[in-house]
Amino acid sequence: MSAPGTTARRSTHWVLLICCLTVIFDGYDLIVYGTIVPDLLAYKEWDLTPSEVGHIGSLTLVGMLIGALGVGTITDVLGRRKVMIGCLIWFSVAMPITALAPDPGVFMLLRFITGLGLGGVVPTAIALTMEYSPEGRRQLNNSLMFSGYSVGGVLAALLALWLLPVAGFRAMFVVGVAPLFIVLPLALRMLPESIAYLTAKGRLDEAAMYARRFGVPGPGVPGPGGETAPAAPAASAAPGKAAGVLDILRTLVGGQRLVMTLLVWAISIIGLLLVYGLNTWLPQFMRGAGYSMGSALTFLLVFNIGAVAGVIIAGALADRLGEKLVIACSFCLAAVAVCLFITKPSTLPLLMVGALAGFGSNTQTLVNAFVGGLYPPTARATALGWALGVGRIGGIIGPTYGGYVLTKVETGSLGDNWVFYAFAIPAVVAAALTVLVPRRPWAPLPTAATEPPVPATRSAATGD
Repeated sequence: MSAPGTTARRSTHWVLLICCLTVIFDGYDLIVYGTIVPDLLAYKEWDLTPSEVGHIGSLTLVGMLIGALGVGTITDVLGRRKVMIGCLIWFSVAMPITALAPDPGVFMLLRFITGLGLGGVVPTAIALTMEYSPEGRRQLNNSLMFSGYSVGGVLAALLALWLLPVAGFRAMFVVGVAPLFIVLPLALRMLPESIAYLTAKGRLDEAAMYARRFGVPGPGVPGPGGETAPAAPAASAAPGKAAGVLDILRTLVGGQRLVMTLLVWAISIIGLLLVYGLNTWLPQFMRGAGYSMGSALTFLLVFNIGAVAGVIIAGALADRLGEKLVIACSFCLAAVAVCLFITKPSTLPLLMVGALAGFGSNTQTLVNAFVGGLYPPTARATALGWALGVGRIGGIIGPTYGGYVLTKVETGSLGDNWVFYAFAIPAVVAAALTVLVPRRPWAPLPTAATEPPVPATRSAATGD
């Protein structure tokens, strides 16, 4: 018979696995666009320009912005499990339909529709992973889970090397149906509902059952370190009902929290600009530098492998050295690595620099967990949803921004090196903004004395 601690670890691993698999396909569905950009530009039937290709890439992020803001807000009201499963089905159905698009207009519309489903996945996955992770492993578990985004990029690059030459860009979207058969059955059977949500709804017995099973704090169930979760819904909500949307949003912008929230929103905007801008345009940048299509896709593969390994290592370091220090250093590393491309190193150094750039430009993974630790558990999914939703502004800008810069370089308005400077400068700005985030979350608002306190963990209590 398994010991309680062993059972709890196994249960946590199921949550981690399901969230990670979901994010892998979320990442695939987004990064796959970068692998087909050269094919779209060469597709004579549509005759697209770099700017038009950038606009199509950005429209997916517009859908994600709407999805993250809308779904992220209602997640803490409807329940995180239902939202994650619903979004998983949504984008898994939309992807193969996109493969049938007869013209650029329909293709663009379907990418937007896909983005609506993708937008709700990440904040929900992060919230569930953090809630069901033991204290002291939240950053590491979140990094392991969210490394799935870059694993999706690796999968997209590998499949592109094989499928694009023989089947064309449409086949890359057909693969997007796979989560319906791989992830959905696991999620329906093994994914738990949020303890914070169940507590707020007054379903205390269920919340306590999950808390005991997973070895985390819950109503009347102390965590391993003796910490406890609120035993009843907050006073702002009626008994048996989740806190209202306005009550939850108030924890984000009320009082002095507004300054903290605006800073993390600005960091998320830049973080996602780097993620989506570079993942969309790196293959084309490399082709412009004289590399073959196969070499450019290999570079994208190494870029995402570096993101996977680097983010996991940085997540472990963040739990020990402090989140702010690791996040700021990671953004600076991205800036340095991107600038090193200008030196046109030989193949092996180029791949090493690409791996470092992949890690640094995906620092948003660490930012997500940092943001989650700054807010009460009852508002965590909403805080993440809004940070990522507002951050989608950067994601929307990223592909268009890269296309604009590339057009300026090709027309001679900017020097060749500006395709790299254009992404290095924002990374330095993000590092500076990270340093400015308050070292500790603001105290509960005077008129919300019953708001559950922020757990006394490293990430929540110090902001480091």
